[in-house]
Amino acid sequence: MSQTPGETTERTTTERTTTASHTPPDAERLRRWRMVLGADSADSTGRALTGQDAAMDSALNALYGGAGGKKPNGRGTGGRSAGLGASAPSVARWLGDIRTYFPSSVVQVMQRDAIDRLGLSALLLEPEMLEAVEPDVHLVGTLLSLNKAMPETTKETARVVVRKVVGDLEARLESRTRTTLTGALDRSARISRPRHRDIDWDRTIRANLKNYLTLPAPDTATTAETTGTATTGTVVPERLIGYGRSSRSAKKDIVLCVDQSGSMAASVVHASVFGAVLASMRTLSTRLVVFDTAVVDLTDQLDDPVDVLFGTQLGGGTDINRALAYCQSRITRPADTVVVLISDLYEGGIRDEMLKRVAAMKASGVQFVTLLALSDEGAPAYDHEHAAALGALGAPAFACTPDLFPDVMAAAIEKRPLPIPDKEHQP
Repeated sequence: MSQTPGETTERTTTERTTTASHTPPDAERLRRWRMVLGADSADSTGRALTGQDAAMDSALNALYGGAGGKKPNGRGTGGRSAGLGASAPSVARWLGDIRTYFPSSVVQVMQRDAIDRLGLSALLLEPEMLEAVEPDVHLVGTLLSLNKAMPETTKETARVVVRKVVGDLEARLESRTRTTLTGALDRSARISRPRHRDIDWDRTIRANLKNYLTLPAPDTATTAETTGTATTGTVVPERLIGYGRSSRSAKKDIVLCVDQSGSMAASVVHASVFGAVLASMRTLSTRLVVFDTAVVDLTDQLDDPVDVLFGTQLGGGTDINRALAYCQSRITRPADTVVVLISDLYEGGIRDEMLKRVAAMKASGVQFVTLLALSDEGAPAYDHEHAAALGALGAPAFACTPDLFPDVMAAAIEKRPLPIPDKEHQP
């Protein structure tokens, strides 16, 4: 009788709980240490693994264990190395095992380690392998880097994998992005003679505090007796500030300028998804430019982020100055334009020219945002000197998670301070 994955997981959890409840504390500690230290430490713990524990340990040992610290190519690593070999069937079986024994988040980490440590990228060119992996942003980055070498028989499977990841990201990010930016766009189009329902009362009161008038209270005796004062006051709003009403024309121009060097893979994936979301909003005119040493404008493909991703070519050098020169040439409304540079700032072009272009754009009224990464990967590696130089120009560089990006864009659209995380630690 077959079992569903949910039933298998429930059975496994029950077995582990039952085993742990009948295991003496010392033996359970030894078991845990044995799982942590790996097969090479079996003698030191004196603990033999059986059943599910043995299967999990075997899967871990295939990736992180092995004697002699040798990689498959024979080079020493100074630590553990792999036992998967170069056989596609054995790797496929291993992928199936780790999906059985570990949660999805752990599977994704182990897959990433297998690709990095064992050089298994070439095996991803086989459709059967792609069907066995757990799709995530990092896998998409690897597939895009292999795009040019990918045979036609694999490309369709690869597109299915990429589309699943993109669909998950859109479902997570689209609604909040639309809501946040729609509000920011409405607020940025304030008018001076608004209808009552369109008045921005908070800004109106602040703008008219200088017109505060002190008035006598209606009943001086009663008021003085109960409150201790005989006067009251009011703000006279000489100038009303209101939200602009919706318009079919684009209120803001957005330019996403994205570094497609190999280290920026996750950022490229997220930027493509956000680019597609922004392009679908009528009140925004969105342009997506990707670059390494060359510059490619992918704006006409923004209706499908999967097409955008397969239009990128991860790897190669970096010429930020050339990319910014192209973006600058496409700006027609500086005061209504937001340029977002997403790059680790390792510039291979002309540094001084890059900085001059940023300064010129800001002087013309462009809102310039520099993101060192657009991902959930934590603190990125970046060129600190270039980041500090941009900060001195009033364009602070910082890493941004996908969840924070809508707030960053809203602040840029409204021309207010950016919500920089850990601002005191920024360059």
